[in-house]
Amino acid sequence: MPDNIRSAQPGGGFCYRLEMAWGRWRRWWLKHFRPGYVRRMAELRKGSAEGAPFDILDPRDLKFVRNRVECWWDPGDDPFAWRDKLPFARWGLAEVQIFGGSLFALTVAAWWWLDWHWAVLPAGVLFFVLYFFRDPHRRIPVGPGLVVAPADGTVVEVTKVGHDTYLGGPAVRIGIFMSIFSVHVNRAPVGARVIALRYSPGEFLNAMRAESSERNESMWIGLEEEEPPHRRLVVRQIAGAIARRIVCPLRPGERVLRGQRIGMIKFGSRTEVILPEEPGLVVEVRAGDAVRAGSDIIARYEPSKE
Repeated sequence: MPDNIRSAQPGGGFCYRLEMAWGRWRRWWLKHFRPGYVRRMAELRKGSAEGAPFDILDPRDLKFVRNRVECWWDPGDDPFAWRDKLPFARWGLAEVQIFGGSLFALTVAAWWWLDWHWAVLPAGVLFFVLYFFRDPHRRIPVGPGLVVAPADGTVVEVTKVGHDTYLGGPAVRIGIFMSIFSVHVNRAPVGARVIALRYSPGEFLNAMRAESSERNESMWIGLEEEEPPHRRLVVRQIAGAIARRIVCPLRPGERVLRGQRIGMIKFGSRTEVILPEEPGLVVEVRAGDAVRAGSDIIARYEPSKE
């Protein structure tokens, strides 16, 4: 793992810092006032927590550091597994609680002390916060050679690349712009193994601008398909003018399924997938098409006719 990827949200942020501060206080409280709970969770924990920047006491501590450790709890032993069933992105729950809670209190106060008209604005912003961090269920297509969209949004680029170093040959780059109204959870385009990750700090240009792909903060994810012919491909999460928080909880060696959640970009931006250009590749989208992560097919590799 590169040294500059110290958490699943390497760019930090205000809510991230609040979560880290809350985590420090929570772990202190658990150690001093609930030692039995701490011992029980340690007994149920699987794998190794070596490399963690702090003590891993329960599953909540894995939220932003699961990419640095190889430990977990089975679903039946995880008292917080219910959070994965909420209709919101797990990585955005802090924003939902902080901003949503404040806006809800403001809405109630305006309704009670002023007039319902004054409650409309905070209620509208509250709805937007909840809508923004939604994480709907997706039906994942099944079949050989399929590549699904890694993000919701609009296809803004389908470009041939003369040579990609990681892929070792010519490629096709498909860029998807995620507006503030899109679902912002990213999903794996294929079933694959994570080969490498690269986090690049950078600027925050408008994601619609072509140069944003090279100059903006980004997370580069190198994948290799699990099934023969074991094609390599790349997913890039790119920050934008509004979206400045990339979340990627993956670690090298990890296996992901097609359509599996692999992170998010908070407040919309751009996601790219780079595919090897080879005989049998059929790109199913063009600029201007709307796509949904995990469910819409953006490309396919036809089987060889030999």
